[in-house]
Order: sequence, then structure tokens, then C-alpha cells
Amino acid sequence: MEDRNFKVRIICPDRVFYEGQAEMIEFSTTEGDIGVYKHHIPLTTVIRPGAVILTFEDGTQKEAAVHAGFAEILGDQVTILAEIAEWPDEIDVNRAERAKERAEKRLASVADGKVDEARAEYALRKALVRLDVAR
Repeated sequence: MEDRNFKVRIICPDRVFYEGQAEMIEFSTTEGDIGVYKHHIPLTTVIRPGAVILTFEDGTQKEAAVHAGFAEILGDQVTILAEIAEWPDEIDVNRAERAKERAEKRLASVADGKVDEARAEYALRKALVRLDVAR
């Protein structure tokens, strides 16, 4: 039986977040969600804030929050260069809740023209991803 594992590297500016083998990886791109198995077609894509889910040979999974970056998919490896990556136990839930509330308030006041809507939406998405992964 063929080995279905491939190499996964998630690299942040301050650390190598994850380096190991996985059977599948799922993450969010600017074009939608993607799931990658070994022998996927080569692809480079932009990542948007979302959960990265690593599935292992034994069926177990690990989930992390990743906030923007790029992914390079080759036949036998996936490399993610991420702005920020966090395991669930690294996420400060109270801080994420406060960030969510601030972003929602900013979005509610977009009509006055003093708020950058795209930036507020991005902040809200990051907060929601953190809360989702932490829970």
C-alpha cells in the first residue's frame, strides 16, 4: 500500500510553527476552502484567516488558527508561510472576544466614512477564527 503522507511546513516570521507529516491538510484561501492530499497539482495561493486542519494517518486531527499568508503546494509537500499561526492553547479567548467586539463596533460605524471597512472586516474575521479554533 502506498504511503499517503506528505510533508507539511507552516512557517511564521518568528518560528517554524509546524513541520511534520500529514495525510491531508485543509485551509482557507482567498478563492475558498481547499483540502490537499498527496499528489495534489502544484499550486501557489493566498491564504486568508481561517483554521488549518491537519489530518494524520491514524485519523486524528490537529487544528490551528492561521492569519494570512501564502501556500505552496507541490506533489509531496505543502509549505505555508503565515503571518500568524496559533494552536488552540495559545489563543487568549478574552482578548479575541474584545477584538471581536471592537471590530463589530467599527463595522457598525462604517457609514460615517471614518472607518476602513476592509480592515475592520479582516480584524473581525481574525477574531472569529481565533474564537472558533480555541473552542
